[in-house]
Amino acid sequence: MHLHGPMISADRVDWRVWAPLAQRVDLNICIQHHSEIIPMTRQDGGWFETSRPRESSEIRYFFRLDGNRDRPDPASRWQPEGIHKPSALFFPDDFVWCDADWKGIPRSDLVLYELHVGTFTPEGTFDAVIPRLSELRDLGVTAIELMPVAQFPGIRDWGYHGVHPFAVQNSYGGPHGLQRLVNACHEHGLALFLDVVYNHLGPEGNYLGEFGPYFNDKYLTPWGVAVNFDASGCGPVRQFVLENVRYWLREFHVDGLRLDAVHAIFDRSDTHILREIQQIGEAEERLQGRFIHVIAESNQNDPRLLEAEDRQGFGLAAVWNDDFHHAVHTLMTGERNGYYMDFGHPEQLAKALNDNFVYDGRHSPFHGRIQGAPARHLGGDRFVVSIQNHDQIGNRARGDRLALSLTPEQLRFAAGLMLLSPFTPLLFMGEEYGEQRPFPFFCSFLDSSLNETVQLGRQAEFADAEWSADVPPPHAEETFQSAILRWSWPADSWHAGLRNWYRTLLRARRRIPQLHGVTDRTVQWHDRTLLQVTPSSTVRERTPAIDLLAAEADNDGLFELIRGNPSQGNDAQIVAYFNFSHKPQYLTDLYVERNAPAGWIPVLSSEWPTFGGRHPGSGHPTRTATTWELLPFEVLVFCSTASRPSISSLLEDKPVSQT
Repeated sequence: MHLHGPMISADRVDWRVWAPLAQRVDLNICIQHHSEIIPMTRQDGGWFETSRPRESSEIRYFFRLDGNRDRPDPASRWQPEGIHKPSALFFPDDFVWCDADWKGIPRSDLVLYELHVGTFTPEGTFDAVIPRLSELRDLGVTAIELMPVAQFPGIRDWGYHGVHPFAVQNSYGGPHGLQRLVNACHEHGLALFLDVVYNHLGPEGNYLGEFGPYFNDKYLTPWGVAVNFDASGCGPVRQFVLENVRYWLREFHVDGLRLDAVHAIFDRSDTHILREIQQIGEAEERLQGRFIHVIAESNQNDPRLLEAEDRQGFGLAAVWNDDFHHAVHTLMTGERNGYYMDFGHPEQLAKALNDNFVYDGRHSPFHGRIQGAPARHLGGDRFVVSIQNHDQIGNRARGDRLALSLTPEQLRFAAGLMLLSPFTPLLFMGEEYGEQRPFPFFCSFLDSSLNETVQLGRQAEFADAEWSADVPPPHAEETFQSAILRWSWPADSWHAGLRNWYRTLLRARRRIPQLHGVTDRTVQWHDRTLLQVTPSSTVRERTPAIDLLAAEADNDGLFELIRGNPSQGNDAQIVAYFNFSHKPQYLTDLYVERNAPAGWIPVLSSEWPTFGGRHPGSGHPTRTATTWELLPFEVLVFCSTASRPSISSLLEDKPVSQT
């Protein structure tokens, strides 16, 4: 039994609302254009209740506070006409599910694909996503992650201005459309994750504060006052959020939640709300017999989010790891503004790959304090990494993607770093084929003054940038339209080659044991001039995992990534070399003395013609008697001849172009 929202049975509807700030609450109900005001009975704790027969599915209703304010239900399941209009009943049990045998996706197999429903297709609906699921499955994605779908103002928004946490955005297709999408995902063997926001509500249509103490002004978030998880009256608020978690997992068969900005969730209770959210996930996983994952976004590099309860942790499945993104982005683009000032050195990327966090108890110049705590003891699959996501693209002035600033070989290089890493990868919609349309920040508040405030705020944020005059107005429809994917990778284009590179690397993650699940990893940064004198024993040293031989300012060197278990010999390892420079690099003694006697061979190169690369003819990398040449920004993967059969099928199926 839930406490918030209407309880629907075969013959009755029990209406219930928590409104301790109101002296009187009436149910203002409309059935087939006939309105009726029904007084509700006040119960202990500020609850109001009433019941009536279940007469029709076409029911709209408000709660009338103190006889003069009609407000939507704080726990509304459906707002068919928008945030300010009446709530509607939703009957989740009417949907016929076809996923009885669905067991979910284990964490070690997750490949997340973040998408915004409104711009993923021209139609901008849940139903329009369904025809593209087969291509995502062919790509190698195992889970799609929807940006927030809770009802927000207007029809154009990122989703973080939601004000009805239980109601599914009407312009996307409402709750019925979401059910159809989840069901279709499971039929395609894909999990579905929802991005949910429990740290704040949006500024327009946020009526919860009129009902009860849903917010706590002791704490401030970047978006206003925080949700009340630990002050007076917090009990029903906590229950409100926990019921919301259970609602998505149970009524919509969602496979996981991404908790937005948990560093802005403030709770000093004996049991933190994040731990209780995880406990709900664990209980539903046992009850439903399928994998369920709760993943947090945090900027604090706090391993307690992942630690088990007996280690004073919250036990969440995974956490977003921005350190990896920032390390890759700064090295690829040269940008050092804002939080990027903390990054830009090649050894930081090596540290991220070895130790999970770069800032794990180190001083951060950007934050002006010690940041993070050590997390190297945790498996790589506990960390979700990306080279692009909605924040890192959309929070730029113009929402420009990497494909507008990097060459195709650099895009393949960055993808190789992510997909050959031990982490859980997250792709942002379109990156797999080099989408060049932007993903700018957009919204469509019904209050014009809010639109103006947001636009002025965006212009002030980027006032010092040379393109500040070009910041697109967030409320303009053309800003939204500019973000709709082209969804095109014509045959023989670099777009098709890039997508094939993603597809092949994702196959490799599934089929090569050394790249699958939680395996050992060693990353080193080598200066090119020292390769010939580096003892192989030093290169193979696992403890410490990283031994920085050199790191020149012009990035004139190589990354070496070893995946697998070194104690089991060469056959148990995959070695990838990354030429992180604008010059050719040469594998000499580092490769020949260590690997050639074991019969090691190149099995993947980002510069093969099938990936749109620069190697001519057969596509094999250039080799002399003693060296292998790596082109600028080439990724070259080696394994032993004994391991070759396990990856022989990576390139068997030729992908289909999309125009």
